[in-house]
Amino acid sequence: TANRDLTKLRNDADIPTNAQYFNTKTRYQDFNTYLRENILAINISAVKPPAPTCTPVHFTIIARHGTRFPTAENIKKIAAFDDLVKTEANGDLSYLSELKAWKMWYKEDMAGHLTETGREDHIHLAQRMVETFPSLLTKENLQGGRVKFITSSVPRCINSTLSFQLGLKEWFHLEGSVLEFPYTVNDTLMRFFASCERFVETVLNNPEAAIQATLFKNGPEMETVQRKVADLLQIPYDKFTADLAETGFYLCAYEWTIRGLNSPWCRLYDRADAEVVDYASDLGLYYKRGYGHKIDSMASCVLFNDLFNRLEKAANEFRAGQPVSEVVTVEIGHAETLLPLVTLLGLFKDKTPLTADNYASQLNRAFNSGHIVPYIGNLLAALYDCPDGFRLQLRVNERPVEVPGLDEFSPLFKDVKEQYQQILGCNQEAICKMSK
Repeated sequence: TANRDLTKLRNDADIPTNAQYFNTKTRYQDFNTYLRENILAINISAVKPPAPTCTPVHFTIIARHGTRFPTAENIKKIAAFDDLVKTEANGDLSYLSELKAWKMWYKEDMAGHLTETGREDHIHLAQRMVETFPSLLTKENLQGGRVKFITSSVPRCINSTLSFQLGLKEWFHLEGSVLEFPYTVNDTLMRFFASCERFVETVLNNPEAAIQATLFKNGPEMETVQRKVADLLQIPYDKFTADLAETGFYLCAYEWTIRGLNSPWCRLYDRADAEVVDYASDLGLYYKRGYGHKIDSMASCVLFNDLFNRLEKAANEFRAGQPVSEVVTVEIGHAETLLPLVTLLGLFKDKTPLTADNYASQLNRAFNSGHIVPYIGNLLAALYDCPDGFRLQLRVNERPVEVPGLDEFSPLFKDVKEQYQQILGCNQEAICKMSK
């Protein structure tokens, strides 16, 4: 073990000190750090059935796609940042020559696509799911079509779905087989936000909707980061915007998540800087995808209902002594799919809303995107048959969460339905229609 401890020490030294502040660009194993040692590890103590006598009947996992390349817009920003450093930065910073020698390698045609590490993310998630639910995610259920795959139409999600399937094929030694597992593209479920007119009009296309994020970006905390980094690089303040300060931080994140490099860009930002940039991103997501406006989460009504209908159907089939027709459902979407849904479920809700001026008191906030939607961030709903009835367990990123209002980890399914009765059966069309 001495040897292994050495590699562990060496590996930890290679991890950027700010790795847990990369917001939606966070590696899953930098949140669930036990996976750094063994990517197929299961936190046995956390993921137990409600009682030893309970039998798992069905689970649905709704997951974000794996690690991806920056979007086209962010690739442009990275190019501008790199350009500014190459032409304007000077002074005696010990690693300035390394920053200037860095080669811009992000190209427009890779924008938004799944990376090689992103494929591995989903291969491993699939294999951990088999280990977690060995009686449900079986070779027989897979080959018998009782495991269903649903994905967003975006290529990184389709490729994440194929990678998840590959993880299962490898596990069950089906690589050589010609067997292809079907998947369904369903944007009504996985991209509900794009077709919800009221959400698009009142929040997404409305600059006022996330005014708190704008105020914070132009506020004193962000200015401190901006000036600190500008001072290190000796770039005049008027040329070094808040946007550029953020870009450099996320360039450090991309180099880490995509290439596994603790690049010199990371040295420009200390922990205090990281916490500020992370909060700036959270503010945007809080108001556009979370608790900021009711429509943010209500737009996920269609996905919420679909989830409960699946659980209900499995419970009914099991109760009637029939084989459960769909024992596992795997749904792959986006951070924007998951955040509204966990918000609608009442999870990760802070007592005080996040605003531009309460940064200092929100350092330990519940609504923390890096903890909720890192790459492959996921919500899992598992239905168990127990001596006293069906019980439901919700897990986020493979950690059990209490059902709000019931304050227990495995409440009775009927109590859960009662808890959410105001939302169950909500009408997507009525919610999303713009009132004239």
